[in-house]
Amino acid sequence: MDKIQILNTCIHNLTMQETLATIDNTISKDEQLHHVVVNAGKIVSIQTDLQLRQSVNESDLINADGQAVVWASKILGKPLKERVAGIDLMINLVELAYVKKYKVFFFGAKEEVVKEVVDIYSNKYSSEIIAGYRNGYFKKEDEQKIAKEIASSGANMLFVAISSPTKENFLYENKNLLKNVNFVMGVGGSFDVVAGKVKRASLWMQKYGLEWFYRFIQEPKRMWKRYLVGNYKFIKLVLKERFKKLISLKYLQ
Repeated sequence: MDKIQILNTCIHNLTMQETLATIDNTISKDEQLHHVVVNAGKIVSIQTDLQLRQSVNESDLINADGQAVVWASKILGKPLKERVAGIDLMINLVELAYVKKYKVFFFGAKEEVVKEVVDIYSNKYSSEIIAGYRNGYFKKEDEQKIAKEIASSGANMLFVAISSPTKENFLYENKNLLKNVNFVMGVGGSFDVVAGKVKRASLWMQKYGLEWFYRFIQEPKRMWKRYLVGNYKFIKLVLKERFKKLISLKYLQ
């Protein structure tokens, strides 16, 4: 798969349809694919969190979740084809599970939220696609037990709705225990959106990279640091890298 590297982060240059086809092919061959998405905030964290950097860059499939990452790739001369939003990928994969008779395990969020997600998809498609579910509240020492529970559920797909870097590290550290699950993916706050607890920005805001701003105005006290400070740091990183690239080109001439 075509891959680029920007700001210490590897990203596969795939469209949504190419990503879905890759995942479907992996499951049909009974192989495993460890998936992760990156956005501006995660790339900022990767600069200093070496464990997160390793967890992300050693994943089998890495998509650009944020529109800002796509723009940054173009500014840095390594253009990505398109954004592959984690929540959209999850929604498409649940539908694929129904069509191909795959089974899905939902792990994360509050108990009432994850149960609501399971109920919604059971009613929309079929309860036959549900391998199991569990909330996202646990102690570090319980991780291996949870991984074994998921592995024995018969799941072909695992969606983990836990914040970063916990979900990335959980999937990376328990990869061997989860080897029977064909596809594993962290989906952040996607369960809250599917369950109707959090509203998603309109399509035009998503297109222009303003989804973060929509989240910010919904929860300003909780989100201001993540988005305002995080976005500033990301822009600074991109501009610094662009400046270094221009200086290098100048000396090569």
